[in-house]
Amino acid sequence: MDEFDKMQAGGWYCCLDPALDARRLRAFDAVHAHNTTRPSERGNIAPELRALLGSAPDTARIEGQFHCVYGLNIHLGEAAFLNVGCVILDSGRVEIGARSMLGPKVQIYCADHHRDPKLRGQLIERALPVRIGSDVWIGGGAIILPGVTIGDGAIVGAGSVVTKDVAPGVTVVGNPARVMSTQH
Repeated sequence: MDEFDKMQAGGWYCCLDPALDARRLRAFDAVHAHNTTRPSERGNIAPELRALLGSAPDTARIEGQFHCVYGLNIHLGEAAFLNVGCVILDSGRVEIGARSMLGPKVQIYCADHHRDPKLRGQLIERALPVRIGSDVWIGGGAIILPGVTIGDGAIVGAGSVVTKDVAPGVTVVGNPARVMSTQH
């Protein structure tokens, strides 16, 4: 099993790998094309980036100054909206459901670095998926950590750091994010 296969399977892998470097470079080129194409010409997602993504319907929109690492692990639902400056470190699968809205500079991380300092020093990590349900609103500057699932209709307050799963219909705020209300 090569490092890419280990990464896709959620196993421990070394992120310093020529094949992974090539995949990241391809993604960075697509992201650059997206971010530098005039918005009036780009549409919802620049063609280079759309071709790279795991799945993205025509109604999904990614604003400029977007960044991702691989692209192929990102799956967007109908009318999903990512505002300016969003960062998705998609070593693992990232699902963003229909009509979900991510505010400016939301960050989603999938890489979980090894706890053993020797292995961490060797760039050993694993990729944990992030799932965001439908009709979710994530406020600007929020950070979603590896392995988190956010249920349908949930709200994540601006600047929150989500370290644990969020139940459907719940509002969470803070660092770490805690339940503020269970009704909207």
